[in-house]
Amino acid sequence: MTTTGLLIRRYVSETARNPVTVSMLVIVPVVFVAIAAQKIADAAELLGGQGGVEVETVTAGWAAAFISAIAMYFQIRSARATDRRLVLAGLAPARLVAARLATGLALAVTATAAALVTLAARTGIDAPGRTIAGTLMFAVIYLGIGALVGALVPGPVNGTVLVFFVWILDVFLGPAFGSADRVVTRPLPTHFAALWMMDLPSRHGGRIGDLGWALVWTAAALTVSWTVVAATSRAARPRHRAGQLATALRMGLREAGRNRVLWALLIAVPTVFILLAAVTTPEEYQSMLLPENGRRVAVRFWFPDAHPGFMAPVSIASLAALVGLFTVLQARSGDQRLVLAGLRARSLLVARLSVVALGALIATAASVAVTAALFDARQWGLYLVANLLLGLTYGLIGVLIGSFVGRVGGVFIAFLVPFLDLGIEQSPMLNSEVSGLGRALPGYGASRVLYDAALTASFDETGPLLIALAWLAGLTFTAALLFRRAVRTTAT
Repeated sequence: MTTTGLLIRRYVSETARNPVTVSMLVIVPVVFVAIAAQKIADAAELLGGQGGVEVETVTAGWAAAFISAIAMYFQIRSARATDRRLVLAGLAPARLVAARLATGLALAVTATAAALVTLAARTGIDAPGRTIAGTLMFAVIYLGIGALVGALVPGPVNGTVLVFFVWILDVFLGPAFGSADRVVTRPLPTHFAALWMMDLPSRHGGRIGDLGWALVWTAAALTVSWTVVAATSRAARPRHRAGQLATALRMGLREAGRNRVLWALLIAVPTVFILLAAVTTPEEYQSMLLPENGRRVAVRFWFPDAHPGFMAPVSIASLAALVGLFTVLQARSGDQRLVLAGLRARSLLVARLSVVALGALIATAASVAVTAALFDARQWGLYLVANLLLGLTYGLIGVLIGSFVGRVGGVFIAFLVPFLDLGIEQSPMLNSEVSGLGRALPGYGASRVLYDAALTASFDETGPLLIALAWLAGLTFTAALLFRRAVRTTAT
Protein backbone atom coordinates (compact mmCIF):
# COMPACT_ATOMS: atom_id res chain seq x y z
CA MET A 1 0.00 0.00 0.00
CA THR A 2 2.89 2.34 0.76
CA THR A 3 4.41 1.66 -2.66
CA THR A 4 1.09 2.36 -4.39
CA GLY A 5 0.66 5.60 -2.47
CA LEU A 6 4.17 6.70 -3.35
CA LEU A 7 3.55 5.97 -7.03
CA ILE A 8 0.31 7.95 -6.97
CA ARG A 9 2.11 10.93 -5.44
CA ARG A 10 4.88 10.64 -8.04
CA TYR A 11 2.44 10.40 -10.95
CA VAL A 12 0.33 13.30 -9.70
CA SER A 13 3.41 15.45 -9.08
CA GLU A 14 4.66 14.55 -12.57
CA THR A 15 1.42 15.86 -14.01
CA ALA A 16 1.49 18.91 -11.76
CA ARG A 17 4.93 19.89 -13.11
CA ASN A 18 3.19 20.91 -16.32
CA PRO A 19 1.11 23.92 -15.23
CA VAL A 20 -0.49 24.21 -18.67
CA THR A 21 -1.92 20.69 -18.46
CA VAL A 22 -3.24 21.25 -14.94
CA SER A 23 -4.79 24.59 -15.84
CA MET A 24 -6.45 23.11 -18.94
CA LEU A 25 -8.11 20.44 -16.80
CA VAL A 26 -9.91 23.32 -15.11
CA ILE A 27 -10.12 26.03 -17.75
CA VAL A 28 -11.45 23.89 -20.61
CA PRO A 29 -14.53 22.54 -18.77
CA VAL A 30 -15.21 26.01 -17.36
CA VAL A 31 -15.10 27.64 -20.79
CA PHE A 32 -17.16 24.89 -22.43
CA VAL A 33 -19.95 24.99 -19.84
CA ALA A 34 -19.93 28.79 -19.40
CA ILE A 35 -19.86 29.76 -23.07
CA ALA A 36 -21.27 26.87 -25.06
CA ALA A 37 -23.98 25.39 -22.81
CA GLN A 38 -26.81 27.74 -23.83
CA LYS A 39 -25.97 27.61 -27.53
CA ILE A 40 -25.72 23.82 -27.47
CA ALA A 41 -29.11 23.59 -25.77
CA ASP A 42 -30.59 25.85 -28.46
CA ALA A 43 -29.02 23.72 -31.20
CA ALA A 44 -30.33 20.53 -29.61
CA GLU A 45 -33.85 21.93 -29.51
CA LEU A 46 -33.56 23.16 -33.10
CA LEU A 47 -32.51 19.68 -34.23
CA GLY A 48 -35.46 18.03 -32.52
CA GLY A 49 -33.78 17.12 -29.24
CA GLN A 50 -34.54 18.03 -25.64
CA GLY A 51 -33.10 21.52 -25.29
CA GLY A 52 -33.46 23.64 -22.18
CA VAL A 53 -31.81 23.26 -18.78
CA GLU A 54 -31.54 19.47 -19.14
CA VAL A 55 -29.13 19.76 -22.06
CA GLU A 56 -27.18 22.54 -20.35
CA THR A 57 -26.73 20.17 -17.42
CA VAL A 58 -25.38 17.40 -19.65
CA THR A 59 -22.75 19.76 -21.09
CA ALA A 60 -20.89 19.38 -17.80
CA GLY A 61 -20.68 15.65 -18.45
CA TRP A 62 -19.54 16.14 -22.04
CA ALA A 63 -16.76 18.54 -21.04
CA ALA A 64 -15.51 16.29 -18.23
CA ALA A 65 -15.69 13.25 -20.51
CA PHE A 66 -13.61 14.68 -23.33
CA ILE A 67 -10.85 16.18 -21.19
CA SER A 68 -10.65 12.98 -19.10
CA ALA A 69 -10.25 10.84 -22.22
CA ILE A 70 -7.50 13.06 -23.62
CA ALA A 71 -5.65 13.22 -20.29
CA MET A 72 -5.78 9.43 -19.91
CA TYR A 73 -4.70 8.90 -23.52
CA PHE A 74 -1.52 10.91 -23.04
CA GLN A 75 -0.83 9.34 -19.67
CA ILE A 76 -0.96 5.88 -21.27
CA ARG A 77 1.18 6.89 -24.26
CA SER A 78 3.86 8.67 -22.26
CA ALA A 79 4.15 6.04 -19.53
CA ARG A 80 4.65 2.88 -21.57
CA ALA A 81 8.45 2.69 -21.40
CA THR A 82 8.66 3.90 -17.79
CA ASP A 83 6.03 1.47 -16.53
CA ARG A 84 7.69 -1.41 -18.32
CA ARG A 85 11.03 -0.63 -16.68
CA LEU A 86 9.38 -0.46 -13.25
CA VAL A 87 7.79 -3.89 -13.75
CA LEU A 88 11.08 -5.34 -15.00
CA ALA A 89 12.74 -3.91 -11.85
CA GLY A 90 10.38 -5.93 -9.67
CA LEU A 91 7.36 -3.72 -9.02
CA ALA A 92 4.13 -5.67 -8.70
CA PRO A 93 2.00 -4.94 -11.79
CA ALA A 94 -1.14 -4.60 -9.66
CA ARG A 95 0.40 -1.74 -7.68
CA LEU A 96 1.47 0.09 -10.82
CA VAL A 97 -1.95 -0.32 -12.42
CA ALA A 98 -3.70 0.90 -9.28
CA ALA A 99 -1.47 3.96 -9.16
CA ARG A 100 -2.06 4.81 -12.82
CA LEU A 101 -5.83 4.43 -12.47
CA ALA A 102 -5.87 6.51 -9.29
CA THR A 103 -4.00 9.25 -11.13
CA GLY A 104 -6.43 9.08 -14.04
CA LEU A 105 -9.37 9.27 -11.64
CA ALA A 106 -7.80 12.30 -9.97
CA LEU A 107 -7.62 14.02 -13.36
CA ALA A 108 -11.23 13.06 -14.08
CA VAL A 109 -12.41 14.36 -10.71
CA THR A 110 -10.59 17.66 -11.30
CA ALA A 111 -12.29 18.15 -14.67
CA THR A 112 -15.64 17.08 -13.20
CA ALA A 113 -15.37 19.53 -10.31
CA ALA A 114 -14.51 22.42 -12.63
CA ALA A 115 -17.47 21.65 -14.90
CA LEU A 116 -19.91 21.31 -11.99
CA VAL A 117 -18.81 24.50 -10.26
CA THR A 118 -19.28 26.40 -13.51
CA LEU A 119 -22.69 24.83 -14.07
CA ALA A 120 -23.76 25.75 -10.54
CA ALA A 121 -22.64 29.35 -11.03
CA ARG A 122 -24.29 29.62 -14.42
CA THR A 123 -27.69 27.95 -14.11
CA GLY A 124 -27.75 26.33 -10.69
CA ILE A 125 -28.15 22.61 -10.08
CA ASP A 126 -31.67 21.39 -9.35
CA ALA A 127 -30.70 17.79 -8.56
CA PRO A 128 -27.14 17.88 -7.12
CA GLY A 129 -26.84 14.16 -6.46
CA ARG A 130 -27.98 13.14 -9.92
CA THR A 131 -25.90 15.82 -11.67
CA ILE A 132 -22.68 15.13 -9.75
CA ALA A 133 -22.97 11.37 -10.13
CA GLY A 134 -23.89 11.65 -13.81
CA THR A 135 -20.98 13.96 -14.64
CA LEU A 136 -18.55 11.69 -12.80
CA MET A 137 -19.87 8.66 -14.71
CA PHE A 138 -19.31 10.52 -17.99
CA ALA A 139 -15.70 11.23 -16.97
CA VAL A 140 -14.97 7.65 -15.85
CA ILE A 141 -16.51 6.11 -18.98
CA TYR A 142 -14.31 8.28 -21.17
CA LEU A 143 -11.33 7.55 -18.96
CA GLY A 144 -11.67 3.96 -20.18
CA ILE A 145 -12.06 5.10 -23.79
CA GLY A 146 -8.92 7.22 -23.50
CA ALA A 147 -6.98 4.31 -22.04
CA LEU A 148 -8.14 1.92 -24.77
CA VAL A 149 -7.28 4.32 -27.58
CA GLY A 150 -3.94 5.02 -25.91
CA ALA A 151 -3.06 1.34 -25.98
CA LEU A 152 -4.14 0.75 -29.58
CA VAL A 153 -3.27 3.99 -31.41
CA PRO A 154 0.33 5.22 -31.13
CA GLY A 155 0.21 8.52 -33.03
CA PRO A 156 -1.16 11.44 -30.96
CA VAL A 157 -2.99 12.95 -33.94
CA ASN A 158 -4.67 9.65 -34.75
CA GLY A 159 -5.48 8.95 -31.12
CA THR A 160 -7.00 12.32 -30.34
CA VAL A 161 -9.00 12.39 -33.59
CA LEU A 162 -10.35 8.94 -32.76
CA VAL A 163 -11.35 10.09 -29.26
CA PHE A 164 -13.05 13.12 -30.79
CA PHE A 165 -14.79 10.88 -33.34
CA VAL A 166 -16.29 8.71 -30.60
CA TRP A 167 -17.20 11.76 -28.53
CA ILE A 168 -18.90 13.63 -31.37
CA LEU A 169 -20.99 10.58 -32.29
CA ASP A 170 -21.92 10.11 -28.64
CA VAL A 171 -22.99 13.74 -28.26
CA PHE A 172 -24.85 14.39 -31.50
CA LEU A 173 -26.48 10.98 -31.85
CA GLY A 174 -27.29 10.81 -28.14
CA PRO A 175 -30.68 11.45 -26.53
CA ALA A 176 -29.99 15.15 -25.93
CA PHE A 177 -29.95 15.85 -29.68
CA GLY A 178 -32.54 13.38 -30.84
CA SER A 179 -34.99 10.71 -29.89
CA ALA A 180 -34.08 8.36 -27.06
CA ASP A 181 -35.93 5.54 -28.84
CA ARG A 182 -33.53 5.03 -31.75
CA VAL A 183 -32.22 1.49 -31.46
CA VAL A 184 -29.00 2.18 -33.35
CA THR A 185 -27.85 4.81 -30.81
CA ARG A 186 -28.46 2.77 -27.65
CA PRO A 187 -24.94 1.24 -27.60
CA LEU A 188 -23.33 4.71 -27.40
CA PRO A 189 -21.13 5.02 -24.27
CA THR A 190 -23.13 7.67 -22.38
CA HIS A 191 -26.60 6.99 -23.79
CA PHE A 192 -28.06 5.76 -20.51
CA ALA A 193 -25.97 8.08 -18.34
CA ALA A 194 -27.28 11.09 -20.27
CA LEU A 195 -30.90 9.93 -19.99
CA TRP A 196 -30.54 9.36 -16.25
CA MET A 197 -28.75 12.69 -15.78
CA MET A 198 -31.57 14.54 -17.61
CA ASP A 199 -34.18 12.55 -15.66
CA LEU A 200 -35.66 11.38 -18.96
CA PRO A 201 -36.69 7.70 -18.67
CA SER A 202 -35.73 5.71 -21.76
CA ARG A 203 -38.34 2.98 -21.24
CA HIS A 204 -35.93 0.51 -22.85
CA GLY A 205 -33.51 0.03 -19.95
CA GLY A 206 -35.09 -3.23 -18.88
CA ARG A 207 -35.18 -4.39 -15.27
CA ILE A 208 -31.93 -2.70 -14.24
CA GLY A 209 -33.06 0.65 -15.64
CA ASP A 210 -31.10 3.57 -17.05
CA LEU A 211 -29.01 4.02 -13.92
CA GLY A 212 -28.15 0.34 -13.89
CA TRP A 213 -26.89 0.43 -17.49
CA ALA A 214 -24.96 3.63 -16.81
CA LEU A 215 -23.24 1.92 -13.87
CA VAL A 216 -22.49 -1.10 -16.06
CA TRP A 217 -20.78 1.20 -18.59
CA THR A 218 -18.83 2.85 -15.76
CA ALA A 219 -17.69 -0.48 -14.32
CA ALA A 220 -16.75 -1.72 -17.80
CA ALA A 221 -14.68 1.42 -18.37
CA LEU A 222 -12.76 0.84 -15.15
CA THR A 223 -12.18 -2.78 -16.14
CA VAL A 224 -10.93 -1.77 -19.58
CA SER A 225 -8.63 0.84 -18.02
CA TRP A 226 -7.15 -1.73 -15.61
CA THR A 227 -6.61 -4.27 -18.38
CA VAL A 228 -5.06 -1.73 -20.74
CA VAL A 229 -2.61 -0.33 -18.19
CA ALA A 230 -1.59 -3.83 -17.16
CA ALA A 231 -1.03 -4.85 -20.78
CA THR A 232 1.00 -1.78 -21.73
CA SER A 233 3.27 -2.18 -18.70
CA ARG A 234 4.27 -5.69 -19.84
CA ALA A 235 5.35 -4.88 -23.39
CA ALA A 236 6.69 -1.99 -25.38
CA ARG A 237 6.59 -1.49 -29.10
CA PRO A 238 9.84 -0.75 -30.90
CA ARG A 239 10.44 2.79 -32.02
CA HIS A 240 10.74 3.56 -35.68
CA ARG A 241 13.70 5.57 -36.89
CA ALA A 242 13.15 8.17 -39.53
CA GLY A 243 15.52 8.04 -42.47
CA GLN A 244 17.52 11.03 -43.77
CA LEU A 245 15.93 12.98 -46.61
CA ALA A 246 17.42 15.33 -49.14
CA THR A 247 15.36 18.40 -48.22
CA ALA A 248 13.26 19.57 -45.30
CA LEU A 249 10.14 19.74 -47.47
CA ARG A 250 10.49 16.17 -48.70
CA MET A 251 11.24 15.07 -45.15
CA GLY A 252 8.09 16.65 -43.76
CA LEU A 253 5.79 15.34 -46.49
CA ARG A 254 7.25 11.84 -46.40
CA GLU A 255 6.96 11.69 -42.62
CA ALA A 256 3.34 12.75 -42.89
CA GLY A 257 2.75 10.25 -45.68
CA ARG A 258 3.78 7.39 -43.42
CA ASN A 259 0.86 8.24 -41.15
CA ARG A 260 -1.82 6.56 -43.24
CA VAL A 261 -4.24 6.37 -40.33
CA LEU A 262 -4.23 10.16 -40.05
CA TRP A 263 -5.18 10.64 -43.69
CA ALA A 264 -7.89 8.00 -43.39
CA LEU A 265 -9.31 9.82 -40.37
CA LEU A 266 -9.17 13.14 -42.20
CA ILE A 267 -11.54 11.58 -44.71
CA ALA A 268 -13.69 9.43 -42.41
CA VAL A 269 -14.41 11.98 -39.69
CA PRO A 270 -15.84 14.71 -41.98
CA THR A 271 -17.82 12.06 -43.84
CA VAL A 272 -19.56 10.77 -40.72
CA PHE A 273 -19.95 14.27 -39.26
CA ILE A 274 -21.71 15.60 -42.35
CA LEU A 275 -23.88 12.52 -42.78
CA LEU A 276 -24.79 12.85 -39.13
CA ALA A 277 -25.88 16.43 -39.72
CA ALA A 278 -28.08 15.27 -42.59
CA VAL A 279 -29.92 12.54 -40.70
CA THR A 280 -30.49 14.55 -37.50
CA THR A 281 -31.91 17.69 -39.12
CA PRO A 282 -35.62 18.43 -38.63
CA GLU A 283 -37.66 18.82 -41.81
CA GLU A 284 -38.53 22.51 -41.97
CA TYR A 285 -37.80 25.70 -43.89
CA GLN A 286 -35.53 28.42 -42.54
CA SER A 287 -34.42 31.82 -43.82
CA MET A 288 -31.26 33.93 -43.62
CA LEU A 289 -30.53 37.56 -44.41
CA LEU A 290 -27.81 37.71 -47.08
CA PRO A 291 -26.57 40.35 -49.55
CA GLU A 292 -27.79 39.77 -53.10
CA ASN A 293 -27.02 42.19 -55.93
CA GLY A 294 -26.15 44.97 -53.51
CA ARG A 295 -29.12 44.63 -51.13
CA ARG A 296 -29.98 42.39 -48.19
CA VAL A 297 -32.69 39.83 -48.83
CA ALA A 298 -34.20 36.99 -46.84
CA VAL A 299 -33.11 33.73 -48.49
CA ARG A 300 -35.44 30.83 -47.68
CA PHE A 301 -34.07 27.29 -47.80
CA TRP A 302 -35.01 23.71 -46.91
CA PHE A 303 -33.05 23.03 -43.72
CA PRO A 304 -32.25 19.30 -44.24
CA ASP A 305 -30.66 20.10 -47.61
CA ALA A 306 -28.62 23.07 -46.39
CA HIS A 307 -27.50 21.80 -42.96
CA PRO A 308 -24.75 19.46 -44.27
CA GLY A 309 -23.29 22.36 -46.25
CA PHE A 310 -23.21 24.51 -43.11
CA MET A 311 -21.58 21.82 -40.95
CA ALA A 312 -18.78 20.91 -43.37
CA PRO A 313 -16.55 23.88 -42.38
CA VAL A 314 -16.76 22.93 -38.67
CA SER A 315 -15.24 19.51 -39.31
CA ILE A 316 -12.65 20.94 -41.72
CA ALA A 317 -11.50 23.61 -39.26
CA SER A 318 -11.32 21.23 -36.29
CA LEU A 319 -9.23 18.63 -38.10
CA ALA A 320 -6.96 21.23 -39.69
CA ALA A 321 -6.33 22.79 -36.28
CA LEU A 322 -5.41 19.39 -34.89
CA VAL A 323 -2.96 18.74 -37.73
CA GLY A 324 -1.36 22.14 -37.11
CA LEU A 325 -1.15 21.50 -33.38
CA PHE A 326 0.66 18.18 -33.64
CA THR A 327 2.84 19.24 -36.56
CA VAL A 328 4.41 21.71 -34.13
CA LEU A 329 4.42 19.48 -31.05
CA GLN A 330 5.89 16.41 -32.75
CA ALA A 331 8.52 18.26 -34.76
CA ARG A 332 9.73 20.74 -32.12
CA SER A 333 12.71 18.86 -30.71
CA GLY A 334 13.68 17.44 -34.11
CA ASP A 335 13.58 20.88 -35.73
CA GLN A 336 15.79 22.30 -33.00
CA ARG A 337 18.40 19.62 -33.61
CA LEU A 338 18.21 20.13 -37.37
CA VAL A 339 18.87 23.86 -36.99
CA LEU A 340 21.82 23.11 -34.73
CA ALA A 341 23.09 20.80 -37.47
CA GLY A 342 22.99 23.66 -39.98
CA LEU A 343 19.62 23.33 -41.75
CA ARG A 344 17.98 26.66 -42.53
CA ALA A 345 14.97 27.61 -40.43
CA ARG A 346 13.16 28.85 -43.54
CA SER A 347 13.30 25.40 -45.15
CA LEU A 348 11.95 23.78 -42.01
CA LEU A 349 9.16 26.32 -41.76
CA VAL A 350 8.09 25.65 -45.36
CA ALA A 351 8.12 21.91 -44.66
CA ARG A 352 5.95 22.18 -41.56
CA LEU A 353 3.45 24.60 -43.08
CA SER A 354 3.22 22.40 -46.18
CA VAL A 355 2.14 19.47 -44.01
CA VAL A 356 -0.48 21.67 -42.34
CA ALA A 357 -1.75 22.88 -45.72
CA LEU A 358 -1.91 19.31 -47.01
CA GLY A 359 -4.00 18.24 -44.03
CA ALA A 360 -6.38 21.16 -44.56
CA LEU A 361 -6.63 20.34 -48.28
CA ILE A 362 -7.46 16.66 -47.68
CA ALA A 363 -10.06 17.45 -45.01
CA THR A 364 -11.61 20.07 -47.32
CA ALA A 365 -11.70 17.74 -50.31
CA ALA A 366 -13.30 14.92 -48.29
CA SER A 367 -15.89 17.21 -46.70
CA VAL A 368 -16.89 18.95 -49.91
CA ALA A 369 -17.11 15.62 -51.77
CA VAL A 370 -19.55 14.26 -49.19
CA THR A 371 -21.42 17.55 -49.03
CA ALA A 372 -21.89 17.55 -52.80
CA ALA A 373 -23.96 14.37 -52.52
CA LEU A 374 -26.34 16.03 -50.04
CA PHE A 375 -26.26 19.74 -50.77
CA ASP A 376 -26.24 21.84 -53.95
CA ALA A 377 -24.34 25.12 -53.44
CA ARG A 378 -25.31 27.98 -55.74
CA GLN A 379 -21.64 28.86 -56.38
CA TRP A 380 -19.55 25.70 -56.01
CA GLY A 381 -16.16 27.22 -56.79
CA LEU A 382 -16.55 29.96 -54.22
CA TYR A 383 -17.96 27.49 -51.68
CA LEU A 384 -14.84 25.33 -52.08
CA VAL A 385 -12.56 28.36 -51.70
CA ALA A 386 -14.34 29.43 -48.50
CA ASN A 387 -13.95 25.98 -46.96
CA LEU A 388 -10.28 25.85 -47.91
CA LEU A 389 -9.72 29.30 -46.41
CA LEU A 390 -11.23 28.10 -43.15
CA GLY A 391 -9.10 24.95 -43.21
CA LEU A 392 -5.87 26.89 -43.78
CA THR A 393 -6.80 29.51 -41.20
CA TYR A 394 -7.48 26.96 -38.49
CA GLY A 395 -4.47 24.89 -39.47
CA LEU A 396 -2.34 27.94 -38.66
CA ILE A 397 -4.30 28.54 -35.46
CA GLY A 398 -3.41 24.97 -34.52
CA VAL A 399 0.25 25.83 -35.09
CA LEU A 400 -0.08 28.79 -32.70
CA ILE A 401 -1.88 26.66 -30.12
CA GLY A 402 0.94 24.13 -30.28
CA SER A 403 3.46 26.91 -29.68
CA PHE A 404 1.90 27.91 -26.36
CA VAL A 405 -0.23 25.05 -25.01
CA GLY A 406 0.53 21.41 -24.20
CA ARG A 407 -1.10 18.35 -25.65
CA VAL A 408 -4.04 17.85 -23.28
CA GLY A 409 -5.32 21.42 -23.33
CA GLY A 410 -4.22 21.97 -26.92
CA VAL A 411 -6.37 19.15 -28.27
CA PHE A 412 -9.50 20.44 -26.60
CA ILE A 413 -8.79 24.03 -27.66
CA ALA A 414 -8.21 22.86 -31.24
CA PHE A 415 -11.75 21.41 -31.23
CA LEU A 416 -13.42 24.00 -29.02
CA VAL A 417 -12.39 27.22 -30.82
CA PRO A 418 -13.70 26.27 -34.31
CA PHE A 419 -16.84 24.84 -32.71
CA LEU A 420 -17.53 28.09 -30.82
CA ASP A 421 -16.57 30.20 -33.84
CA LEU A 422 -18.11 28.38 -36.80
CA GLY A 423 -20.65 26.15 -35.08
CA ILE A 424 -22.08 28.78 -32.73
CA GLU A 425 -21.09 32.42 -33.32
CA GLN A 426 -21.22 32.29 -37.14
CA SER A 427 -24.18 29.91 -37.29
CA PRO A 428 -27.23 31.34 -39.09
CA MET A 429 -29.35 28.77 -37.27
CA LEU A 430 -28.53 30.21 -33.84
CA ASN A 431 -28.01 33.90 -34.63
CA SER A 432 -30.13 36.16 -36.81
CA GLU A 433 -27.19 38.60 -36.92
CA VAL A 434 -23.49 38.04 -36.24
CA SER A 435 -22.53 39.45 -32.84
CA GLY A 436 -19.56 41.70 -32.12
CA LEU A 437 -17.67 38.68 -30.80
CA GLY A 438 -18.49 36.74 -33.96
CA ARG A 439 -17.10 39.50 -36.15
CA ALA A 440 -13.83 39.48 -34.17
CA LEU A 441 -13.29 35.73 -34.56
CA PRO A 442 -11.09 34.28 -37.34
CA GLY A 443 -13.92 32.44 -39.07
CA TYR A 444 -16.08 35.49 -39.71
CA GLY A 445 -14.82 36.53 -43.16
CA ALA A 446 -14.63 33.07 -44.72
CA SER A 447 -17.95 31.96 -43.24
CA ARG A 448 -19.73 35.00 -44.74
CA VAL A 449 -18.25 34.04 -48.10
CA LEU A 450 -19.35 30.43 -47.55
CA TYR A 451 -22.98 31.29 -46.80
CA ASP A 452 -23.11 33.70 -49.73
CA ALA A 453 -21.74 30.99 -52.04
CA ALA A 454 -24.05 28.35 -50.61
CA LEU A 455 -27.35 30.19 -50.91
CA THR A 456 -27.07 33.02 -53.48
CA ALA A 457 -26.23 33.19 -57.17
CA SER A 458 -24.03 36.32 -57.05
CA PHE A 459 -20.93 37.20 -55.03
CA ASP A 460 -21.49 40.16 -52.68
CA GLU A 461 -19.00 39.54 -49.85
CA THR A 462 -15.79 41.21 -51.06
CA GLY A 463 -15.18 42.84 -47.68
CA PRO A 464 -15.41 39.58 -45.69
CA LEU A 465 -13.20 37.84 -48.26
CA LEU A 466 -10.49 40.47 -47.68
CA ILE A 467 -10.91 39.97 -43.93
CA ALA A 468 -10.40 36.22 -44.36
CA LEU A 469 -7.26 36.78 -46.44
CA ALA A 470 -5.95 39.26 -43.85
CA TRP A 471 -6.45 36.66 -41.10
CA LEU A 472 -4.58 34.09 -43.20
CA ALA A 473 -1.66 36.45 -43.86
CA GLY A 474 -1.47 37.57 -40.22
CA LEU A 475 -1.52 34.02 -38.88
CA THR A 476 1.15 32.92 -41.36
CA PHE A 477 3.39 35.82 -40.33
CA THR A 478 2.86 35.12 -36.62
CA ALA A 479 3.53 31.40 -37.04
CA ALA A 480 6.75 32.16 -38.93
CA LEU A 481 7.95 34.53 -36.19
CA LEU A 482 7.23 32.02 -33.42
CA PHE A 483 8.87 29.18 -35.32
CA ARG A 484 12.05 31.12 -36.08
CA ARG A 485 12.29 32.38 -32.50
CA ALA A 486 11.87 28.87 -31.10
CA VAL A 487 14.60 27.28 -33.21
CA ARG A 488 16.98 30.24 -32.85
CA THR A 489 16.60 30.31 -29.07
CA THR A 490 17.58 26.69 -28.85
CA ALA A 491 20.40 27.06 -31.33
CA THR A 492 22.01 29.80 -29.28
